[in-house]
Amino acid sequence: MIKQTKYIFVVGGVISGVGKGITSSSLGLILKNRGLNVTSIKIDPYINVDAGTMNPTEHGEVFVLKDGDETDQDMGNYERFLDVNLTRINYMTTGRVYKSVIEKERNLEYKGKCVEVVPHIPLEVIGRIKEAGKNAKADIVIIEIGGTVGEYQNMLFLEAARIMKLESPKNVFFVMVSYLPTPHTVGEMKTKPTQSAVRTLNASGIQPDILIARASAILDKKRKEKLSLFCNMPVDRVISAPDVESIYDIPLNFEKEKLSEKLCEILGVVSKKSDVKAWGKWKNFAKHSHNGKQTVKIAMIGKYFETGDFILSDSYLSVIEALKYSSYLQNRKPIITWLNSTDFESARPDGRSGGKNTAKLKELKKYDGIIIPGGFGSRGVEGNLSAIKFARENKIPYFGLCYGMQMMVIEYARNILGLKDANTREVNPKSKNMVIDIMESQKEILKNNLYGGSMRLGAYSANLKKGSVAEVAYNSFSQGRPLNLQKGSTSIIERHRHRYEVNPAFIADLEAKGLVFSGRSPDGHLMEIAELPKNKHPFFLGTQFHPEFLARPLSPHPLFTAFIKACIGKK
Repeated sequence: MIKQTKYIFVVGGVISGVGKGITSSSLGLILKNRGLNVTSIKIDPYINVDAGTMNPTEHGEVFVLKDGDETDQDMGNYERFLDVNLTRINYMTTGRVYKSVIEKERNLEYKGKCVEVVPHIPLEVIGRIKEAGKNAKADIVIIEIGGTVGEYQNMLFLEAARIMKLESPKNVFFVMVSYLPTPHTVGEMKTKPTQSAVRTLNASGIQPDILIARASAILDKKRKEKLSLFCNMPVDRVISAPDVESIYDIPLNFEKEKLSEKLCEILGVVSKKSDVKAWGKWKNFAKHSHNGKQTVKIAMIGKYFETGDFILSDSYLSVIEALKYSSYLQNRKPIITWLNSTDFESARPDGRSGGKNTAKLKELKKYDGIIIPGGFGSRGVEGNLSAIKFARENKIPYFGLCYGMQMMVIEYARNILGLKDANTREVNPKSKNMVIDIMESQKEILKNNLYGGSMRLGAYSANLKKGSVAEVAYNSFSQGRPLNLQKGSTSIIERHRHRYEVNPAFIADLEAKGLVFSGRSPDGHLMEIAELPKNKHPFFLGTQFHPEFLARPLSPHPLFTAFIKACIGKK
């Protein structure tokens, strides 16, 4: 344990999307590997109080923490790389900070002072940063400031960082992640945009201590020397960060440039030598990320992929990573194909001729498994139901997450129970057979249009049915953290984000027809897992919770691992 907590701010230059989140996560990992206790904070420059009400095709995935906070997807990267569970104090937005200051003013906590944007907003930011460090008993706090330097939105956060540096110059440091383009028509890597970005940061009273130079290729000596001269830092503090096939190579590349050693020197901390055993596990995992000989083909059917002419896979980032971890464990490389649920809308569920998109359904046979992840709204519902029916009847491994489980139950009610109008209140509030209905605790909330942060959010426990597919998976494939599941246990804790549930009125009839609810809330009221027995289907399972939020590189989630094994079995 070091005497004083050190703070590292990570800021971006030139363009957004260059990898500040992955850089922050990687810095945390390599410092943790030197025996330092690290925690991470994400600052989003949005007026939104949290990420829960943001459009996933614009902002990406909403990652839910154990305490129910709806956050930016980078929080998921921090948890996965550091193998920790973070809380709401590790996440802040402009809206959250302003809301807190206004509430304090209304409560007379400023004792009649004139409350101003500066210094009170930056001071609130500083208080939250220090509280997060104290809460984690951290040696190092890594703070990622969203956006790019020069943007109006993050000026107040940079001001908070400047004030912290002024107050404690030996404990506050800065890393800039900037981009070096190589224009096709020029054919030369250009440093000028990064020089300008550093000078813009200087205008905020901040000088970076480390420059992470993102580029399509490795930085040569000449570019490093040029950046060193014009960005006012030693040449060995310019770190090359070329494009890589796998993000899990990034910490390894950083260590090739002895970044953790340099950071410890800059921070003035005495660290342990690199943990050879732990680092060996990460190296082995990263090596598996390059598996290419044997593959497993997964169809991901969703509704949050398209953004103009592009595909935004970030909407389901945690699902993708969870699939990777379990696939690597089986020495397989996952090949994920994005399929829009609306493509199956007019197809006949039985796959026979007569439907406009029948061929689309038949194409599902070429995949080893199908996943329908979470979502909201009515778009693509009938396409989802057609795909699920096809997977069930053709024995294609199927994994439904949250919304995907609800669709699975509706499909079963329609085609096995014979309730042709079975539906969810979210899609058709006039249905006579409301198989999926609003949770009692949510009815008053929706009545008053209180949507933000109002769903069933965060970690809840559930009991597993002994001998079920789910129970066997949990007890066969749990790798320790973060589940901490005791061998033979039938109790789990998973993270949720939903406001609809399986209607208890239909449970007995569904079970009588063969559907097994193998996971239930401790009071038995909420259905957490639905499945078909192994003798009926190789893998047909859905969860009301989001298991992807607890999948980690060195401890894949057992349900994803069971799904991947079933997919390999199909091959």
